[in-house]
Amino acid sequence: MTTDLSAEERAFLAILSRLCADRIAPLAAETDASGRFVHSQLQILAEAGLLGANLPEPWGPGIGAPALLEAVATVAGACGSTASALTAHFLATDSLLLGGDAALQARYLPPAAAGRALGAFALTERTAGSDPADMKTRARPERDGYRIKGAKCFISNAGVADFVVVFALSDPTAGHRGISAFVIDRGTPGLTAGRAERTMGLRGGHVWELDIDCWVPAANRVGPEGTGFKTAMRVLDNGRIEVAAMAIGIARAALAAALDWSRGRIIGGEPLANRQGIRWQLADMATDLRAAECLALDAARQRQAGTRFTEAAAMAKLHASEMAGRVIDAALQMHGGYGFTADFPLERYARDARIFRIYEGSSEIQRNIIAGIRLASRG
Repeated sequence: MTTDLSAEERAFLAILSRLCADRIAPLAAETDASGRFVHSQLQILAEAGLLGANLPEPWGPGIGAPALLEAVATVAGACGSTASALTAHFLATDSLLLGGDAALQARYLPPAAAGRALGAFALTERTAGSDPADMKTRARPERDGYRIKGAKCFISNAGVADFVVVFALSDPTAGHRGISAFVIDRGTPGLTAGRAERTMGLRGGHVWELDIDCWVPAANRVGPEGTGFKTAMRVLDNGRIEVAAMAIGIARAALAAALDWSRGRIIGGEPLANRQGIRWQLADMATDLRAAECLALDAARQRQAGTRFTEAAAMAKLHASEMAGRVIDAALQMHGGYGFTADFPLERYARDARIFRIYEGSSEIQRNIIAGIRLASRG
C-alpha cells in the first residue's frame, strides 16, 4: 500500500503476512461456522508482537501508523473475526495510552502488549450509540473511589477481557464534559457480561452486553474527571482508520478471489476474464479499492505526523466501509451461484464486512463529522 515504511517495518509486515497465510487464514471458515472466540488466533498474533503494535516503544514494536494500517489489513484479509477482536483490544490500550497516567500505563500496557491481558472498550449503550453524551451509566464518589453503575451493549471482547475501559457520567449536569473513563478488572464484583450477541458476521469476534455495579479505586480513573469524552473521541479517530484497514483487507481478498475466478472459470469455451463486461467490473473494483487505500494512508500519515486527523479518519472509514460492500458484492455476483455457497469465502466476506458501515460511528455519523468540519472551516 505504501512506500514510506522502514526496513524494520517491512520485515515485520512480511513475517505477519506469512503468519496470517499459514496459521490464521486456515482457521477462518471453521471459526465462522463454530462461532468460537478467536483466543488461539490472538495468541498467534501475540507471539509476533502484534497485540502491542499500536503502542510505542517500550511497550510495542514501535511501528508507525502506515505500517499499523497495513498490519490490520493483512489480518483482516486472513480472518475478519480476528481483526475485529484485535482492533477492539487496540481501543482499550489506546485509551490508556492517550488518557491514562504513567501508573495506569505501567500496570496495563505491558501485559496487554505481550498478549497476557486482553482489553475491551465500553462506550456504547442502548440509548447512547451515535450520541455517547446521552449515556446513562453513572460514576459516583464512594469511599476512596467510585461506584459505577449502568449497562453497556455491543462491547467487543467484553466477556473474555481481562480489563475493560468503561465510560460513565461523573457529572450528569455537564453533558459530554461530565464523562469520565475508568478501568475495571475482570473479576471485579458487580461486573457481569451478559449473553454474547448472535451476529450476522465476525462470528468469532464476539460482542457482549455488560451489566455494571462496581466499586473501583480512584487510581483506576483514566485521566482527570471529565476528560473521558475527549479521550474516547481521540481513540475513535484511531479506530476509524483501523476499521478502514479491515474493510480494505477483506476487499483485497474479495478482489483476489474475483481475479482468480475470472481467469479460471470457462464459459462458452473461454475464460470469463475475456469478456469486456467482466474486465470493466474488475477495473472498477480495483479503482474503488485503491481510492480507499489512498484515503486510509492519508489519515495514517496525518496520525503519524501528530496533526489533527478527525476528518481524514472519517473520510477513510466512510469510503472504505462502503467500498468493501461494493467490491465484495461484485465479486460474489461474478461467482454466480457458487458465490452464494459456503464452499467459497465470498458470502463470509459479505457478512463480515457489513458491520463496518455501522460500528465506531455509522456512515451517517461520518458524513456529519466531515460536513461539520467543512462548514466550520473558513478556508
